[in-house]
Amino acid sequence: MLPVLLIVDDEKSTRDVLCSALEDDYEVYAAANGKAARAIMESEPVDILLTDLRLGGESGMELIDYARTLPHPPTCIMMTAYGSPATAAEAKRHGAYYFLTKPLNLDEVELLLKRAAHTRSLEQQNEELAASLQPTGGLDAMLGNSPQMQGIFNRIRQVAPTTATVLIEGETGTGKELVARALHALSPRAKAKFVAVNCAALSPQLMESELFGHEKGAFTGALQRRIGRFEEANGGTLFLDEIGEIDMPTQVKLLRVLAEKSIERVGSNEPIRVNVRVVAATNRNLQEMVAAGTFRLDLYQRLNVISVNLPPLRDRAGDIVLMANAFVQEFCKENNKAQKSLSRAALDLLRAYSWPGNVRQLRTAMEHGVVMSEGSSILPEDLPDYLQVAPAAVSTPATPQNNVHTDFRLDFGGAFNLEYIVQSTILRALEHTAGNRSRAAALLGINRRTLQRKMAESPELFRKYLSSSSSI
Repeated sequence: MLPVLLIVDDEKSTRDVLCSALEDDYEVYAAANGKAARAIMESEPVDILLTDLRLGGESGMELIDYARTLPHPPTCIMMTAYGSPATAAEAKRHGAYYFLTKPLNLDEVELLLKRAAHTRSLEQQNEELAASLQPTGGLDAMLGNSPQMQGIFNRIRQVAPTTATVLIEGETGTGKELVARALHALSPRAKAKFVAVNCAALSPQLMESELFGHEKGAFTGALQRRIGRFEEANGGTLFLDEIGEIDMPTQVKLLRVLAEKSIERVGSNEPIRVNVRVVAATNRNLQEMVAAGTFRLDLYQRLNVISVNLPPLRDRAGDIVLMANAFVQEFCKENNKAQKSLSRAALDLLRAYSWPGNVRQLRTAMEHGVVMSEGSSILPEDLPDYLQVAPAAVSTPATPQNNVHTDFRLDFGGAFNLEYIVQSTILRALEHTAGNRSRAAALLGINRRTLQRKMAESPELFRKYLSSSSSI
């Protein structure tokens, strides 16, 4: 896996020269000012920050100060045309690894970056070793450096010690059960049972008996007393997955249990007190179900004391590489294979895909890659077939705003001006990736240099992405 390098300079010529010289050895991002650089560091795990001292009205010192506050701060290198011993000393005090004076010597820059990348690798190994020796507090199975996931981790830590009922919402495969298990592991109930029930897998006839238990002879086939999941989870946590699938009669009984904290087995009128924390999850919109009359409002209100909304993987693209590499390590170990890394081309495919199956789908894709790979790197051809097809076939539903590939005869009134089509397609790719050139190039199936050359041929059309901070 290539180190991630962020170059920050308000001079476009300097950014372009450095990007061209270094893109073969690093995953390079570029920004023209501090605001754009901070946005990149919030969404991408940057290993090395190479920043100019003067960034228009901003100072590179302030950017280094910000970088040092990140959970995993990058190695910072300062460069400037206004160098002095005093400035160099100040940069070191702010946390700069080294100080370069312009005009830059590319050989010196490349050598320095290699040393910085090696140092960064050693630091990461030490961090991983230290982390392996620390208790993980129930969040060990959850990965994510994105702001969205860091916010969810903080919410879990805040809510877990309480007795509040929690409703976890999110698409299939986003990791709802992992959140439920983390809430249990971080709670005072951690030594008691965690019991999971998949409500979608049970028929309405079996649901009541499964949750509340039954007495001997309560119905045909009830040959002995059986305790339900509420009694099984007594003192611990009951996780009700796909809560939107339960029928109305069971909703009424569940509401009563939550209100009275007691259950009655099927075939008995004797109440049994239970001390259970309920965590529910759904991939459906319960508010819409309430409006449609298929889910009780009072039950929804009882379940939704605290809500945790898990974002789909496509909305936290900065976590894809982190999670993919973790899954590769996991499956290499599980299959007794030497550790492998994902090639740059494979990583481009992962970033370009929309992941409708979310984390679960990414995990199975990495297992496929580990099993099919014959070398030390996982190549695009080692990944599942659905990742090899044109991006339009796997992207989000087609809209004029987010679909790069479409029927140009409709878009352009039947006109087939090839250059216009090419320029419009590149513009859509850049809009779809928020100006990220590397991802736009991967989406279009071209390399980044070709993309930059095509943009340079029409500078007025691409002015926003050539001169702004979003030109990555």
